[in-house]
Amino acid sequence: MTKIRHGKPQPLLRVDDHDFTMRPAFGGPAIPVGVDVQVESLDSISEVDMDFTMTLYLRHYWKDERLAFPSASNKSMTFDGRLVKKIWVPDVFFVHSKRSFIHDTTTDNIMLRVFPDGQVLYSMRITVTAMCNMDFSHFPLDSQTCSLELESYAYTDEDLMLYWKNGDESLKTDEKISLSQFLIQKFHTTSRLAFYSSTGWYNRLYINFTLRRHIFFFLLQTYFPATLMVMLSWVSFWIDRRAVPARVSLGITTVLTMSTIITGVNASMPRVSYIKAVDIYLWVSFVFVFLSVLEYAAVNYLTTVQERKARKPQEKFPCMCGMLHSRTMTLDGSCSESEANSLAGYPRSHILTEEERQDKTGVHLALNNESSSSRKKGLLKGQVGLRIFQNTHAIDKYSRLIFPASYIFFNLIYWSVFA
Repeated sequence: MTKIRHGKPQPLLRVDDHDFTMRPAFGGPAIPVGVDVQVESLDSISEVDMDFTMTLYLRHYWKDERLAFPSASNKSMTFDGRLVKKIWVPDVFFVHSKRSFIHDTTTDNIMLRVFPDGQVLYSMRITVTAMCNMDFSHFPLDSQTCSLELESYAYTDEDLMLYWKNGDESLKTDEKISLSQFLIQKFHTTSRLAFYSSTGWYNRLYINFTLRRHIFFFLLQTYFPATLMVMLSWVSFWIDRRAVPARVSLGITTVLTMSTIITGVNASMPRVSYIKAVDIYLWVSFVFVFLSVLEYAAVNYLTTVQERKARKPQEKFPCMCGMLHSRTMTLDGSCSESEANSLAGYPRSHILTEEERQDKTGVHLALNNESSSSRKKGLLKGQVGLRIFQNTHAIDKYSRLIFPASYIFFNLIYWSVFA
């Protein structure tokens, strides 16, 4: 760097004259390095990888008397990244970062500004992807707090004191920062010491921000479809129990749809070992749908059992319509003209004599008495069977009330706890 005086270039600052690779005041007290950050954008939040990507301007402030120069106007000098390789700069890195790079379009986005008294401003434009430990126990009704951590790599707190230059005012954010799934609630800064057993204590700075997840997307994609599938499974309670294909196909369709929704939600989430809030809602909804299928299975089984019991008396006492007709004729000993004409075409052998009619009458009376006693014995069984038959209707009737009321009660508890 030179200054023009009387037409001749005079040396103003020559970095080759000094060893600038050592930190200022080497061997003395720790050099204070102030830091401030301006967040340009918060690019993405990944639940699967548990990380976030941020683009920011990182600025360092320190004093290096070796770079001081005389200036009548007290104006600073600004340089690009080429001078950085020749002087000492803080070796700040991002703790828990996965990827990071300095932008280089159209040139390296690095600025170095030196003031006459040796104060230095070192600024970089960086995009960094860092880890964020997320807790999904309340997902998707959750809030996440992530941190970007800055620390010196080589210099302990005895050599370099890293601090926020203006306290909480050291962190600036662009008002246009927004995310599709999150609402940025708060940015703030903190600092503390970090200890490494093999190297010692280091100053560490934190950029903390809190994110609140937007719920509307998940209401449309998860909660509403699951609720509609549960309500659709209740339609089977109004379908006649004899319509087996309709009720079975409806139950199977809702069960498979719920399985698809559960699979789709878990596909976009990390494989955590604890239960999430959305898992509770979806699996309880799945249970309601599955119980609707079991309800029809119970109704169909009870109906089948009753029909079998109703057929047993008919199989034990077959129809005796013809015998009752002949008994009617023999009880009064006469027949009408039409009945006589109906018997005219029968052969003689089929026409009963008086003695045969009397014997037949005794047999019919005995059968009649036996059948009446059987009816009395079976009356109690018939009443029990009738109750079971009626209960098949009652199960559907009560299900129309119990299932919706239980599901509404579950929703009230769920949203009061997690919302």
